[in-house]
Amino acid sequence: MPVDPGTPLELPPWRPLLRGARQREGRAPGAGWLQLASVAADGTPRVRTLVFRGWSADGALELLSDARSEKPVELSGQGQVELCWLFRKAREQFRLRGIAQVLGESDAPETMLDHWQRLTPGGRSVWAWPHPGQPFEPGGPWPQEVADGASPPPHLVLIRIKILRVEQLDLKPHPHRRLCWDRGDGWVERRLNP
Repeated sequence: MPVDPGTPLELPPWRPLLRGARQREGRAPGAGWLQLASVAADGTPRVRTLVFRGWSADGALELLSDARSEKPVELSGQGQVELCWLFRKAREQFRLRGIAQVLGESDAPETMLDHWQRLTPGGRSVWAWPHPGQPFEPGGPWPQEVADGASPPPHLVLIRIKILRVEQLDLKPHPHRRLCWDRGDGWVERRLNP
């Protein structure tokens, strides 16, 4: 549900902690990479690394994917996921559990265009490559860039995850500090044994 632009969104207490860990990570390679764990249609686990793309107006975490891959089909069938985001320099890990929703251009045209335009030309190129997961095609096409102004491809999809539970593991203190928040209880912070 969209948030009224005139109403400020109250951030859950874990969001500033996550933002702080991201800032401490700086421009380290992989600082925006997180692992998405899901379950395939056959009941087997899947883990993939994706790039964090931001937060929606209503506080959902956003990722981009290719509709031709298995991810969107699996998530449409069973949307429960967990994300693991490790910040090596900050020595912190966040586990975010939630429900994924897969959106295409017809669902959110302005949002999709905005995400597409924010990608670098090199970042856009992967959506111009052949069908993911199929046998390798040496002849490609394998462009290194997709120019600014190009239209988003129809197979660009947005994975929007409504966060239901968050755990933070801070590896700096002794003993390590593990905190937990659940949406269902109003994001009340609880400390757990690490």
